[in-house]
Amino acid sequence: MDKVNRGMARVDRGVEKLKRLKAEWELVDDGEFFIAGNSLLQPVMSEGRPAMLKVPLNKEEGRGFRLLACWDGKAAVKVFRYDSEALLMERAMGERSLKRMVLSGEEDEANRIICLVVEQLHANPCSMPPDLVPLPVWFRSLEAAAGREGGFFERGYGVARGLLMAPADPVALHGDIHYENILDGGSRGWLVIDPKGLAGERGFDYANIFCNPDLTVAGSPGRLSKQVRLVAGLAGIEVRRLLGWIIAWAALSASWMLEDGVDPVLPLTVGEIAEKELGEIAGRGKEKGLGASDEMLF
Repeated sequence: MDKVNRGMARVDRGVEKLKRLKAEWELVDDGEFFIAGNSLLQPVMSEGRPAMLKVPLNKEEGRGFRLLACWDGKAAVKVFRYDSEALLMERAMGERSLKRMVLSGEEDEANRIICLVVEQLHANPCSMPPDLVPLPVWFRSLEAAAGREGGFFERGYGVARGLLMAPADPVALHGDIHYENILDGGSRGWLVIDPKGLAGERGFDYANIFCNPDLTVAGSPGRLSKQVRLVAGLAGIEVRRLLGWIIAWAALSASWMLEDGVDPVLPLTVGEIAEKELGEIAGRGKEKGLGASDEMLF
C-alpha cells in the first residue's frame, strides 16, 4: 500500500472511531469533522457544554493527552475526558487570533502573549507525567539528517548537541508552541492546545515562534533580530542561547520535512538567518576584546 492509500486508510479508521466514541461518550454533533495535522477533530456538545473531540491518526499525536490533562486548564484547554484513542477537551471559542495579530502588524503584542502563556505552562505545579519524551530522543531525526545531508543539518545538529548536553531549567515542554496552538478562550484568556509531551530545557519551547506564521514573515529582513531580543527579554533567556535553540529547531523541522518529501525552505531560511545573527553577536564580542569564556555562544 502506497503512502497516499495508507493515509486514506488511517482517516477512514479515524472516522469510524469518531462515530463510535460519540455514541459511547454521549456526544452530540455541533459541526462537521475536519483534519488538522495528524488528527481528526469535531465540534461536539458534551453535557450541554461546547467541546472538541480529537482522534489522533498516529500514536505520536496522542502522546500529549496526559500532559494536557495534568495542566488542568491552567493556561491550557480543560480536558473533559481522554484515553489512548481520543481526547475530549474544552472548545476555545473566542474571536481573537494571534496569527491575525502578527499578519496585521501586532507581532510584538502577540509574542508578549505567547511568552506569558508559556511561562504559565512551565510554572504549572503538576508533576511531570512519566511518558514525556526527552529532547535528545526528539532530535534523532536531525542526527540522521546531519550524517546524510551535511551542511546546515550538520551545523544545526552540532548546535543542538551542545545545548542538549548541558540543559538549563528542565521542565515539561509543550513542544510545538506557535500562533495557531494558542487560542482565545474568551473569559478564560489564552489557552494552549496540542502539546507534544516532551521534557527538556524550557528555552526549546520558544524556538518555533520564529519559524511562524509563514515564510514571508519569518524570512523578512530584521524580523528575527528584533523578535529574538523581545522574546529573550520576556522569557529571561540569554539571546545567544535562544538563537541556538532556533538553529536547532529549524534544523530538526527541516529534517522532518525531508522525511515527508516537503520542501524545507522555511526552516532552512530561518535557521540560516539565526546562524548569521549569532555569528554577528560573536563577532561583536571579539571586537570588544572579550575573554574566551565570554565568547562562548551558549
